Amino acid sequence: MKTAAKAQLEPRKPWSDERLVALCLKGDQQAWADLVDKYKNLIYSIPIKLGMYQDAGDIFQSVCVDLLSELPRLREHRALPKWLMQTCYHKCLQYQRAADRLVELAPEGTDSDAALAASSADDLPEHMLVQLEQEQILRDAILELPEKCERMVRLLFFEFPPRPYESVAEELGMATGSIGAIRGRCLAYLRKHLEKRGF
Repeated sequence: MKTAAKAQLEPRKPWSDERLVALCLKGDQQAWADLVDKYKNLIYSIPIKLGMYQDAGDIFQSVCVDLLSELPRLREHRALPKWLMQTCYHKCLQYQRAADRLVELAPEGTDSDAALAASSADDLPEHMLVQLEQEQILRDAILELPEKCERMVRLLFFEFPPRPYESVAEELGMATGSIGAIRGRCLAYLRKHLEKRGF
């Protein structure tokens, strides 16, 4: 019989995109919420990288509307992240054109320059595609961690300003002295998940 502590450190298996899409097509609202939640950071990151902070929310909503209407035509579920990236990038370009903005959104020499320079082709620039794919691989790997590990990784590495161990321990209901050892195990799990994905 598994102890409660050991069960908390067992990996989770989130539903695949294929399963989520199939449920969405049957009208499952929770599956739709889970699918959007899985990719919201990916979608938001594209206008943010392009300096379109004020438009990010509208672009996110527009991409989600397109996703909902295109789900029945989605043949290859593994291509969903790339489809979302390309669709979101096109939305960004549309918003730029509609607002009659200059192509340059950021000072010269930033990553967004290369992305915006490619706007004539309307294709997501290769360097940006690789970066976005790597970021999504990391997000997916974190989702597969045991729940307590996922929460710990998010609290320790994704909050600004960084939280002290005492605060993390209190939120997770564990002793401050155990954070270091558990963090090490959680990062080892994360490394394995990333290696499986060729990261």
